[in-house]
Amino acid sequence: MTSTALLTDHYELTMLQAALHSGAAQRQCVFEVFARRLPDGRRYGVVAGTGRLVEAVRNFRFGDAEIERLRAAGVVDEETLDYLSGYRFSGNISGYAEGEFYFPGSPLLAVEGTFAESVLLETVLLSILNHDCAIASAASRMTNAAGGRPCIEMGSRRTHEWAAVAAARASYIAGFATTSNLEAGRTHGIPTAGTSAHAFTLLHDDERTAFEAQVACMGPGTTLLVDTYDVQAAVRLAVEIAGTGLGAVRLDSGDLLVQAREVRAQLDELGATKTRIIVTSDLDEHAIAALAAAPVDAYGVGTCLVTGSGAPTAELIYKLVARQDRTGRLVDVAKHSKDKATMGGRKWALRRLNDLGRAEAEIIGTGMMPPSGPSDRPLLIDLIRHGEIVADLNLKSARERYEQSLAELPARALQLSRGEPVITTIYDNGNR
Repeated sequence: MTSTALLTDHYELTMLQAALHSGAAQRQCVFEVFARRLPDGRRYGVVAGTGRLVEAVRNFRFGDAEIERLRAAGVVDEETLDYLSGYRFSGNISGYAEGEFYFPGSPLLAVEGTFAESVLLETVLLSILNHDCAIASAASRMTNAAGGRPCIEMGSRRTHEWAAVAAARASYIAGFATTSNLEAGRTHGIPTAGTSAHAFTLLHDDERTAFEAQVACMGPGTTLLVDTYDVQAAVRLAVEIAGTGLGAVRLDSGDLLVQAREVRAQLDELGATKTRIIVTSDLDEHAIAALAAAPVDAYGVGTCLVTGSGAPTAELIYKLVARQDRTGRLVDVAKHSKDKATMGGRKWALRRLNDLGRAEAEIIGTGMMPPSGPSDRPLLIDLIRHGEIVADLNLKSARERYEQSLAELPARALQLSRGEPVITTIYDNGNR
């Protein structure tokens, strides 16, 4: 087990130390993760990272190495170090399941435990959810723009090495078919794919030698990169070497719309009617949508995906919404500061559907959740109970949930133009 305990901010531990000294550290509390708003112009968000999150909580332990580091750096006093040496989250965490959609105010996560237990988790929970939700939300826009054509995640060289693995996982939840990242394949079981880059062609004395070597090694079903020198000449050469059973050609530069049409016509003329065309080159959802009329069979997406396509964070926050008072009663608490006010109280959440099964509103309230009507779908599930993971972490289930949740959204959710959230968030104050 690799400890996640130091994947946190200094002030989490100083708050713990002060709370231990004041006697408030053992008060029961409820923290929630939510977004005040979606990234500018976005119509929905996609939940991802929950599976990584619960494992991070399980591994949030302060072993000897972590304690000695904190002692040497003088971060907290000995009383606090003694508490941390026995730390293990024993509370409850519930939230939206991976693959679910969310909107402003949606309580993506509720953490229930003592202040001491719960406050320490803020940074690691937010770092995972803010990254993975941002990637999944961008991936969803891309897969929807692709209109059923497969998307390949290939952004590892454009981000941190471990962020690349997380990005591959998040994008897979939101419909990407494969990843180029082998660690993501090993860790998460995501199908991997890849053939060659321009370096392989440039390594050989000429394009013919490179293509012959690749086909001899990988068979005629391989994908040949045809834009190193001259696309038309390369396509002709590729079919000559691999035959009409050539698996695919890849285009990575130039006017992809024009080139895809020209290459498709050329392949058909040469008899390679089943050879696919794969396009790459700094694609985002808008570029993919612009290629909808092109004879493209698959898209390889890198930089724009792993950076959230303009929204690198989901802008989620972690706030205390309830805490135990001196009498032992749980009371609602909230910020009232200008522009950053929060809504106190432990939340429940429902997705309200119309008669056609389309989402109409996100209903969020505090107190006792009302009985669900036939058109209401409860959204919160148990993730951790009494410190133990109880959530289904299967990625196949998350992908299926994503498809089911997507099918509920109104059609206008798929518009790529800037807009407001596709459904309204309604707060239920309990006055029914």
